[in-house]
Amino acid sequence: MAKELTPRGENYSQWYNDLVIKADLAEQSAVRGCMVIKPYGYAIWEKMQRALDDKFKETGHHNAYFPIFIPKSFFCREAEHVKGFAKECAVVTHYRLRSTEDGSAVEVDPNAKLEEELIVRPTSETIIWNTYKNWIQSYRDLPILCNQWANVVRWEMRTRLFLRTAEFLWQEGHTAHETQEEAEAEARKMLDVYSDFAENFMAVPVIRGVKTANERFAGALNTYTIEALMQDGKALQSGTSHFLGQNFAKAFDVTFMNREGKSEYVWATSWGVSTRLMGALIMAHSDDNGLVLPPKLAPTQVVIVPVYKTNDERAAIAAKANEVVSRLRAKGISVLFDDNDKKKPGWKFAEYELKGFPIRIALGPRDLAKNEGEVHRRDTMEKFQMSLDGIEDRIAVLLDEMQTNIFNKAKAYRDAHITRVDTYDEFKEVLKNKGGFVSAHWDGTTETEVRIKEETKATIRCIPLGNEPEEGKCILTGNPSHQRVLFAISY
Repeated sequence: MAKELTPRGENYSQWYNDLVIKADLAEQSAVRGCMVIKPYGYAIWEKMQRALDDKFKETGHHNAYFPIFIPKSFFCREAEHVKGFAKECAVVTHYRLRSTEDGSAVEVDPNAKLEEELIVRPTSETIIWNTYKNWIQSYRDLPILCNQWANVVRWEMRTRLFLRTAEFLWQEGHTAHETQEEAEAEARKMLDVYSDFAENFMAVPVIRGVKTANERFAGALNTYTIEALMQDGKALQSGTSHFLGQNFAKAFDVTFMNREGKSEYVWATSWGVSTRLMGALIMAHSDDNGLVLPPKLAPTQVVIVPVYKTNDERAAIAAKANEVVSRLRAKGISVLFDDNDKKKPGWKFAEYELKGFPIRIALGPRDLAKNEGEVHRRDTMEKFQMSLDGIEDRIAVLLDEMQTNIFNKAKAYRDAHITRVDTYDEFKEVLKNKGGFVSAHWDGTTETEVRIKEETKATIRCIPLGNEPEEGKCILTGNPSHQRVLFAISY
């Protein structure tokens, strides 16, 4: 099965598509631009959800759910917001079907036109802030720290499994605060939550930064981002957190009585990550043999495959394997004993390699005689013998080593692909021949930013947080610049 994958070096885009399909992660659906997430792919997404949801709740957030339909008039209240999403909105205009006259089909009933069209949510700021108006009267009602796990629709013209689909799954946090300082701190805190998750669970190193005005979320005063680098040298925006100021509170007249008894508009944030993270996980680590999953997000961390010829051998191996399974599970390790006799061991080895199971243990009669198992680690493709005595402790250590190794490999690639340049010729040469992040001076104008994108396809991914000021000249205009920004060609 791995031989059916297009090699990354031959066609990275096709390799990605092959891998998503052949590893049973997702497939195209009958609805244009929408995908079916298959059970194995959804199991990985569930691991992501669970880890993120725990982090949200640890930071005081609560889950809620808001309608998928938003009255069109709501989008008219925040000008920048409607401008940002207008071209991507799916609109519901009617509420009933009827049979055609000959009864052979159905059609939209023209008499069932909605008084006001409904937008299928592309994001939920408007419906949520209309709701918050009923929840907030006083500073005592603040902060509100809500998150929802939901699906959204953005009518993308060019789609790609996980990375860009017309419908996708995500979480969106929406918080309301008493002060500007509190809201800004919330936006930065959630960026840190995303960064910690990306690096410590996904094993994907990220750069934390601020978006330029041209790249901000529609309706935000500031957008914070984590940017990751894929193995083809392209960047992937992997999570954003927005300081919304009082824009949505003013649009929906959400005020509160402050501690001095005066009416004031509420301060807001929103933040989200989506199933795009699945794309990041695949592209950051996987190889020409298939998926490479960090152990913390692998649905099954260890698979035991029996190798036998006789029924007696099968029974003896099963007895030992089930004992090992119990010990591993007691250690908190997810494990599968694959005793399916309809498929040969060689087929199973290829299948679990393709699907990125971190550790495979082969158990045969000779291994059993030595009280050992043949261990295969997916990240390095190494094979070695391991004693079955105390194997649960050694496997736990090995899984931690693999998690760290996968991160370090991705970080080494990322760090080797951050290039400082001082001229436009250098800039274009790096984009063409090396890729990755390009650190360069920019004069701070949208006009320059747009022109660079038009000429090179590279965008400013972020202004990195913590960057020291540095005087220089813009690579395009030669105008003064006070700091470097990170450019890249992105997904």
